[in-house]
Amino acid sequence: MKIRTKLTLRYTLVTAAIVSVLIAVVLISSDKNRETEFYQVLESEAITKAHLFLNGNVDPQTMHEIYMNNREFINEVEVAVYDSELELLYHDATEIDIVKETPQMLHRILEGSPLRFHQGDYQVTGLVYEFNGKNYIVTAAAYDGYGHAKQKTFASTTIFIWVAGILLLAGVGYLLAKASLSPISEIVDEVESITGSNIDKRLEIPNPEDELGELGQTFNRMLDRLEKSFDNQKMFVSNISHELRTPLAALIAEMDLMLLREHTSGEYRQAIENMRLDAKKIERLSLGLLDLARADYDSGRITQKTCRLDELLMDATTVVLRANPTFRVELLFDDSMEEEELITVLGNEYLLRMAFVNLMENNCKFSADCTSRVNISYFEGNSVLRFSDTGVGMSAEEASNMFTPFYRGKNSAQTSGHDIGMALVHKIVQLHKGTIEVYSQEGEGTVFILHIPHI
Repeated sequence: MKIRTKLTLRYTLVTAAIVSVLIAVVLISSDKNRETEFYQVLESEAITKAHLFLNGNVDPQTMHEIYMNNREFINEVEVAVYDSELELLYHDATEIDIVKETPQMLHRILEGSPLRFHQGDYQVTGLVYEFNGKNYIVTAAAYDGYGHAKQKTFASTTIFIWVAGILLLAGVGYLLAKASLSPISEIVDEVESITGSNIDKRLEIPNPEDELGELGQTFNRMLDRLEKSFDNQKMFVSNISHELRTPLAALIAEMDLMLLREHTSGEYRQAIENMRLDAKKIERLSLGLLDLARADYDSGRITQKTCRLDELLMDATTVVLRANPTFRVELLFDDSMEEEELITVLGNEYLLRMAFVNLMENNCKFSADCTSRVNISYFEGNSVLRFSDTGVGMSAEEASNMFTPFYRGKNSAQTSGHDIGMALVHKIVQLHKGTIEVYSQEGEGTVFILHIPHI
């Protein structure tokens, strides 16, 4: 069932329920008012006939004949008069006797207030009438034919209006729901037209302030992320293909060369060594790509715990020096940092260590003395780490592209690598809600500054 149909049904049902309750209240109130008014008519008629009888203005036989004649044409009131001794003095029609008075009923009327009740379809009232210092009991009964007919007509008209109103409300509700949801239909049509070939297309948002505008803006932001992801994926695949092609081609060429003819043991050894180096390059590239993908994980899916940055820096130094004996790393800690909380962060040890290793190796590769100088301090709520060298430096353009995967600056030819490390560092720092900045001038070295929130 579509939303517009659900909204129409809910709107109609709720409105019908409310209107039904109101109509029921009106009909019940109207019937109560009719009943009360007719009781008043009965009491007035009872007093009038009792006075005519007791005063002797009209002969009882004449009153009886008038009652019987009128009864054939109208709902005539049947009246009975009793004295205080419960003796019947007058009755309009004893052979009919609608009320069928009992001594208990007459005592109750004589001792209390006027009595009102129903006898089948008839309304009955009983009261005490005082005449010439004596109390008389008067009962009256009649069927309110005119009132019931009027009430029935009113009820029929009200129910007809209720049905017509509900149908009208259902139609209006459907039109309103359709009009309200038409922007969603437009959004659906626009979304269906967006494919991988035109993912740069965005939804038009007439009113960004309402809920549908917020939905459209959210969808456009999602498209921005998807487009960026697709572009990165295309670039990533293209760069991987390019980077893997060279060592694989060299490895295959070396194998083909060995198969052309017989070689000496020294030549075979040299060929195997060359193939081993090419395989190592492929291995390093594969590991770098794996780490880069791992750094793209959502932070909520990565195990994090409290880590001391000084310990991680010392571990990273050990890793760098073990792999590159010619490199040097100088760790400089701020003497004013006496509280360990200032250098303790919530993070993933493996990823942070990997970032520090890449920064240290980058300093050493592009520095004449192969040295990376690392300083750790704090500022406000962040631990601050500086990785600096006195190497060749880089231009402003190279610095702005430093964290782009596979970007190769003009100094990259002097060193080995696959230009993944800095992109990996950037992702790891972002994963830990930190920031990284690079400051460099050609011929004066490079400084990387990390800000990571401490606990």
